Amino acid sequence: MSMWDKNKVGCILLDKKLARPFNKGDKRTQKPAWDELKCTKCGLCYLFCPDAAIKEKTDGYFTSDPDYCKGCGVCARECWFGAITMVEED
Repeated sequence: MSMWDKNKVGCILLDKKLARPFNKGDKRTQKPAWDELKCTKCGLCYLFCPDAAIKEKTDGYFTSDPDYCKGCGVCARECWFGAITMVEED
């Protein structure tokens, strides 16, 4: 097993005293919603997400992590099948 697959996605802070907690999703106004009838589980949303906020569920479909998703809509624009729409945040 290689070392790279043990690393977490995103940056790694070596001195955690210099960082303050911040969730990108705090200022989001829209969030992605998946239509599983249209989704082909291709993973393009996962690949194109600039914040690594999309995770694969156990059934092979995808969902966004609300703490990291900033609601930019890249996943919806890149979905070839129209399975993702941006909906207003609750």
